[in-house]
Amino acid sequence: MQMRIFLWAFLALSFFSHSLMAEKAPPLKAEYKATQVADGVYVIHGPKGVPSPQNQGFMNNPAFMLTDEGVVVVDPGSSVQVGEMVLAQIRKITDKPVVAVFDTHVHGDHWLGNQAIFEAFPKVKIYAHPKMMERVEQGAGAQWLEVMMDMTKGATDGTRVVSANSPVDEGSVISIGGLDIHVLHDGKSHTDTDIMLHLPARGVIFLGDNAGYGRMLRLNDGSFTGNIRNLNRALATGAKVFVPGHGPTAGPEAATEYRDYLQAVYDGVKGYFEDDLSDFEIKPKLLPKLARWKDWTDFDSLVGSHISLAYLEVEAAEF
Repeated sequence: MQMRIFLWAFLALSFFSHSLMAEKAPPLKAEYKATQVADGVYVIHGPKGVPSPQNQGFMNNPAFMLTDEGVVVVDPGSSVQVGEMVLAQIRKITDKPVVAVFDTHVHGDHWLGNQAIFEAFPKVKIYAHPKMMERVEQGAGAQWLEVMMDMTKGATDGTRVVSANSPVDEGSVISIGGLDIHVLHDGKSHTDTDIMLHLPARGVIFLGDNAGYGRMLRLNDGSFTGNIRNLNRALATGAKVFVPGHGPTAGPEAATEYRDYLQAVYDGVKGYFEDDLSDFEIKPKLLPKLARWKDWTDFDSLVGSHISLAYLEVEAAEF
């Protein structure tokens, strides 16, 4: 009798495990290539739109750099499927192991691909700001899993939360295989968990979502003034290559364009706030002054929320 119960339990567990494995969604359909943007530094530029069944949730700019010790990945994407695509692109360039991952902030479209890296390289160090690690433990990871699966209609199924295991903060310098990676964090910016990564030897800075280039970003968790401050700091590094969280890699304009937009919104809202206008009254007056960015992806859907958020920030600064 006990043997029969054991067999039934074993079969049930096997069926359950098989069902879980079968739930994993297919790999990405579209072909993506890694573009070399500096010596030993590559970026896979994702689509500019929001997560959808069409892009299968891929929307950020995963990147990787080659060192003497191995490969370092930055923001491996929104799902296990995206992470596996990143690994496939790495394998086209080098057979060295992945030795480190950096997650630039808490939003899951940038780091849920950790799973694929961890499964391939279980000893990998995954770096992030301590506040991001705390948020993930408090449930942000599970929330992002749900968001991604809902928006993609299941295209990210099979993804699980693999959080960072190594905290970094302002002033941290991580040396890997002869390459020094300088970590910048100066308070609330796009979120309060953001880190930027500066590679002085290669003239590159990774901005994370402190900047989009050609694409607007949500600022619900951020600060206009903090974001502007951090972009000015990135520009002050003297880097030549700027990798935004979304949009094409470029020179300093990848930082200045988004900074100028944030400044235009904040200053415009502040001026009208002093005239006692409400946020909904401000929008039609401010839109003509933002025409420079009107063709950016998601401008129409986000500019209203940006004006409202700037209004709240200006109001808070007055008291």
